[in-house]
Parts: sequence; C-alpha cells; structure tokens
Amino acid sequence: MKTLSQNTTSSACAPETGLQQLVATIVPDEQRISFWPQHFGLIPQWVTLEPRVFGWMDRLCEDYCGGIWNLYTLNNGGAFMAPEPDDDDDETWVLFNVMNGNRAEMSPEAAGIAACLMTYSHHACRTECYAMTVHYYRLRDYALQHPECSAIMRIID
Repeated sequence: MKTLSQNTTSSACAPETGLQQLVATIVPDEQRISFWPQHFGLIPQWVTLEPRVFGWMDRLCEDYCGGIWNLYTLNNGGAFMAPEPDDDDDETWVLFNVMNGNRAEMSPEAAGIAACLMTYSHHACRTECYAMTVHYYRLRDYALQHPECSAIMRIID
C-alpha cells in the first residue's frame, strides 16, 4: 500500500500550523470497484464524476491521451483520483486553463488533484449538493498542504 504524506511546513500554500496533516492513501485494486459508491454514492449523478474528471484533464492538458488512474482516500474523509505516474520520478504535466489563462507544470498527482477540484466544484454547483461541496473542500485542504500547491491553485483559480 502506497501512502503519500504532505509536509505542511514545506509548502508556501500551507494553512495555519496546528491543523491536521493530511495523508493520501492509494486504494488497493480489490477496493477500486466500491470507491465511487462508497465515497460519493449519496451525491446526485455521482456516476458521472469519473468521466467528468477525465474530461477536465482532456481540457486542461493538451498532451493527455488517457491511461491508468490511481484512486486515493484522504484521512479527512476526502477522495480523489490521479493519473498513474510513469517510472520517471521527474515526470511533469503541462496544464492550461483557458477560463483563467493560467498555465502550470506539475506532477501527475497534482494534475489529478486539479482536475478533481474542477470537477467537484462544477458538480457541486450543478447539483446544489452540500455533500459534494464538502468533498471539494476536503480535497482543497489537501491541495493547500501539497508541495505543488501554487501550481494547483493557479489552474483552479
């Protein structure tokens, strides 16, 4: 099991000290089938979330052409997905948001976080579902502690 921990003191976007350090844990293959209904099952139209994340990535990243995605849970109750990285630790993705004119280079995980935040925000507005808004803020809290916080925020601004 892969666990990613973000150090809140190393990020320029880190929230106030004393807040819970958020940890992302990869979902094992045998639990992938229950991921969406378990975390989003009470949200209207939840079955559209995964393809909408793919759609956002396609809009944000010119070079995106599909692939395998990892699913993650957060210790604050949040959940997200991100493209599986290549074996190259220095892999970067270039994202451009035509709605705000911002461009940023980031890791596959950060790109997935940005695509999920865009999806969650739009889905919360579309469905007017408070639970979806809660999911957005749980992931945003993790993004604020992420080493690539500035790049993520530039894309979702």
